[in-house]
Amino acid sequence: MKDDLKGKKLLILGANPETIPLVECANEMGVLTLVTSNRASDAAKEYAWKSFETDGMDVPGIVALARKEEVDGILVGVADILVPAYCKACDALGFHCYATQEIVDVFSYKDVFKATCERFGIHGIPEYYLDADLKARDLARIEYPVMVKPVDSCSGMGMTVCFTEKELGPAVEKALAASRVKRFVVEKYMQCEDMGIYYTFKDGVCSASCIYDRYTTDEQKGLSRVCLGGTYPSKHIGEYFSRMHENACRMFQTIGIRNGVLMLSAFYDKGEFYVYDTGFRLQGEAPHLLMKAVQGFDQREMLIRFALTGSEGNVDLEEADDPYFRGKWAATLWFLLKEGTIGSIRGLEAIGTDARVVANVQRLYEGDHVPGQWIGTEKQVMTRLYLVCDSKQELADALTEYMRKVEVLDQEKRSMLLQGFQVGKALEMDGYDR
Repeated sequence: MKDDLKGKKLLILGANPETIPLVECANEMGVLTLVTSNRASDAAKEYAWKSFETDGMDVPGIVALARKEEVDGILVGVADILVPAYCKACDALGFHCYATQEIVDVFSYKDVFKATCERFGIHGIPEYYLDADLKARDLARIEYPVMVKPVDSCSGMGMTVCFTEKELGPAVEKALAASRVKRFVVEKYMQCEDMGIYYTFKDGVCSASCIYDRYTTDEQKGLSRVCLGGTYPSKHIGEYFSRMHENACRMFQTIGIRNGVLMLSAFYDKGEFYVYDTGFRLQGEAPHLLMKAVQGFDQREMLIRFALTGSEGNVDLEEADDPYFRGKWAATLWFLLKEGTIGSIRGLEAIGTDARVVANVQRLYEGDHVPGQWIGTEKQVMTRLYLVCDSKQELADALTEYMRKVEVLDQEKRSMLLQGFQVGKALEMDGYDR
């Protein structure tokens, strides 16, 4: 059944390293992959049947390319910024699209998404009103620290943590420079637990596929806290289902989601959930790779099928999905780099023979340079390691082992790695990190 789409042509928008697993999945299905982005050097292009330099936001260009190459469908890769263009291009060509313009309008802008959530009893982060004029009466109401960010950014781009009023002006300028629509928000800087909630939709069925705890770095003061990894399932999974899940499903149904995959990012603080971000597409941190290993179905394959046929296939979500991971324990482990040029990487040599490792998505290699503007964004991620274990103890040991043995040095033999997260604290194993 997996080769029934053999020879079909699929145009994928975006070619960042996180899109590589999607291209690889389509290739394995016998689909002829065409990948386009405005940079010739983008990593996913090396894996495609054909590649192009049409900008993924250039709707007329995408439509012209699709017609010229006689493709059978279009799919967005791992980039929020390209979802609106994906929707418009599919509409112009009559292709199957899991999004509609109404849905895109909700999920493309943080302020619109936040207002929509509140209608359904889903709380967002407490916010302060401020415009680019920085009026004195508005500034007087702000309690620090706060996060300033564009309404339409992702992966930490354009975000700044401000601890004083003096820092607000430059932070607002940075946020506006990173925003296509020139809007920003100012929110309370949350210093609490972080979570991810990943949903799968099939023919109107809404299923929470995984709920996990995320750990972020506080090593880079004043910048967005980039993820260091996550553990599955979340310690708060029961509370999420009792308090938030039904509200989220009502919201999704009301705005018309029937197919696709969607991430909610939320903070957990003193018994309350605060949703702060979303993405209506495959995620860069790729929980779907763990889901495939544990639950047996592949969100990538479902999306590819939908793009080419209008159906996500014969997956029975009510049977296949298990956010409790069938009793197993899983994690993603991110290795973040400081500014510099990579001289050597050691410690990943045995991952191909380690049964605990189900995937490794590497985006930076020896000789690659990490510029200063990447710091505080997901571009500083060297690789993401995906682990599945039979017990919490086994997972803790695997995480600790890789944190200890992976070494990245710059050309002057200095370590480029940021510190990892505390495994014992994350997994609530008293005394483990001592």
